[in-house]
This record gives sequence, structure tokens and C-alpha cells, in this order.
Amino acid sequence: MLRGLLGGLLTSLSCAVLSAFVVWRGMSFMGEAISHSVLPGIVLSYVLGINLFWGALAASLLVVVGISLISSYGLVGEQTAIGVVFVGFFAFGILLLSKVASASDLSHILFGNVLGVSKEDLIIMGLVASVVIAGISLSYKEVLTASFDPAHAAAIGLSPHLVRNIILVLLALTTVSAIQTVGVVLVLALLITPGAAASQISRRPGRIILFSVVIASFAIVVGFYVSYYANLASGPSIVIVLTIIFVLSAIGSRIRRGRIA
Repeated sequence: MLRGLLGGLLTSLSCAVLSAFVVWRGMSFMGEAISHSVLPGIVLSYVLGINLFWGALAASLLVVVGISLISSYGLVGEQTAIGVVFVGFFAFGILLLSKVASASDLSHILFGNVLGVSKEDLIIMGLVASVVIAGISLSYKEVLTASFDPAHAAAIGLSPHLVRNIILVLLALTTVSAIQTVGVVLVLALLITPGAAASQISRRPGRIILFSVVIASFAIVVGFYVSYYANLASGPSIVIVLTIIFVLSAIGSRIRRGRIA
């Protein structure tokens, strides 16, 4: 239980730090694409008998590179490129899954199993959390400027494209590390809901990131214990708690603005 709880908290830390940027930059669809497109890498890792993290990471980076290349050459728009690559990779993963493994073998990857976190998983999660925090801390002003005013960022010598690629790589790392906890299907909630809920509480970027971390960590702890004692799947339990927090924060925000009597 302690190992699972620690793994969940490390996952929430990585996701929550990026959550605000995902919401601000409108990258929700990209997060969904990465979370679903790692499936073929996971299945191949399972077949080869290696840690599922490495196969998922390789698949996610291929997705990021593929989307970037297709959109940068002007073949189609970025949203279309995301849809093409996302569907292609996910379909390939389902095809592999139907051929080389039973549904029970990898169901915890699809839907999450926080109690299945191993010591090796904890090390990987810790490293990913460290990379994400260091990456955002070292480039905070640049990422913030490029997120809210790309034209101004370009005018002062920053590269919005480079900043976006940095966020995409961090997003890929975070998504892959979160798979063990909440699964491929539900990982998107940890990347979006904390930032969306925190944005209802504050308008200051620094505070939004802080509140995102607090909200995600709280949801992990509560969802973890609910799933354990009620014998429920960990991923959906965590996401339901996150959703409830968002609803309450949205209602509270509207009350403060006088929209609800």
C-alpha cells in the first residue's frame, strides 16, 4: 500500500505541474493522443519481457515526432495530424493486443492498478518527476511567455516551437509514468482536471500550479483508499475524486463572482 501510495503521489506531482500548461495552451487533445498511442509500445515491451515504461516511452516519442513532422511540413493542420497519428497508433496497439496477450494480462495498463507499482516503477516515477520539475523551473518564464503570448516570445528571441517541443517531451514522459497508476484510458484526467480546477480558484500562474499539485495529490490519496477499501479500480476512483473537486471548485468560483444567489 505504501509503495502504491508513493507511486500515485509521484505521478500526481508530474501531471499536476504540467496540467496548468496543458489547459493554458489547449493541449488536451495532444495529451489524449499520447496517452492512447503508447499502447503498441506497451504490448511489444510485454512480449519482449522488458519494463513496460521503455516501450511506452519509445511509442510516445515516436508519436510526438510524427505529429511534429507532419504538421511542420504543412501536409495537414496540427489537430488533423494528431488525429491521424493517434488513431493509427492506437489501432495498431489494439491489433497487437488481440494477437499476443489476453485482456487480463494488460488490463491494469488500460485501466490502472496503483497497487501494482514496483520498486523499479517508483524509481522511474521519481526520475520523471525530477525531470519535469527541473524542466519547468529552469524554463518557467520562457514557457509562460510562449504559452500566453507567442508573438511577444518570438519578438524577444524565444522560439515558441522549441518551447512547445519541450512541453511535448515532458508531457510524453509524464504520460508514460502515469500509466501504471491510472492507466492509458484515464491518464488524461490527471493532466487536465487539476489545472482546470485550480484555474477556478486562482488566476495567478504560480498559484494555479501549486493548487494543481495539491488537488492532484489529494485526489490520489482519497481515490487510493476508496479503491482499496471498497474493492474498486484505482484509476476510475482517482478520476471521480478529481471530477468532484472540479465541480465543487467551479461552483465555488461562480458563487464568489455572484452568479449564484
